[in-house]
Amino acid sequence: MKSTLLLAFSLLTFNIISQISPDKKLHYMAGAITTAASYEFIYGVTKDKKKARIYSLATAILVGSLKEAIDSTQKGNRFDPHDLLATTLGGITVGITFKLFDKR
Repeated sequence: MKSTLLLAFSLLTFNIISQISPDKKLHYMAGAITTAASYEFIYGVTKDKKKARIYSLATAILVGSLKEAIDSTQKGNRFDPHDLLATTLGGITVGITFKLFDKR
């Protein structure tokens, strides 16, 4: 029964992921990488996990906002809030993962 549920969930997840555009996947990864890198740096400076999580997520949101602002200055391009959302979700995912597994 468990393996059947796992297979069904895996197929559903694969189907959903295949419908997400490659651009959104890149924004998600950029948010995750930015948050992870800035978390390590900020934690090294402050030695405070909570500050590191908050500031690293804010860094991902700031970087995503700046990227979209730069994109909006290009001809035929605009600020895409869905791209910013994808970047933010990548940052949130890493922040939650660090909260669950970081036992320094």
